Amino acid sequence: MPTKLDKVLYTAHAHTTGGREGQSASDDGKLSVTLAPPKELGGNGNGTNPEQLFAAGYSACFMGAMKHVAGLKKITVPADASIDASVDIGPIPAGFGIAAQLKISLPGLDRAVAQDLVDAAHGVCPYSNATRGNIEVTLTLV
Repeated sequence: MPTKLDKVLYTAHAHTTGGREGQSASDDGKLSVTLAPPKELGGNGNGTNPEQLFAAGYSACFMGAMKHVAGLKKITVPADASIDASVDIGPIPAGFGIAAQLKISLPGLDRAVAQDLVDAAHGVCPYSNATRGNIEVTLTLV
């Protein structure tokens, strides 16, 4: 059963034309991208694609979740913390699917503390909650 929001805090809006070979823009004008399939999928690669946008969104959201959890735990996320996200696309029996990998770097943080932070963030991150049980997600502390 889908998880229902207790309260809507913000709603993002985007208008897309042309699908994977088109344009997408947010209603506030802060995002405007040309979309094109990557060469690996038969496109010209002259634009971004949904997988890149998902990788950027998931990694940014996960970093925010780590900072939120760190504040609750009275931990400081290192200023040079980073996440390298990868999103794969490939065939599944019912069409196409994706898988996501996040490589999380928390330099200078004790490894056990860092792992606890990653695990706790995975429990509260909206992208993690949306994908849990739906796609393969791999989190690696580097």
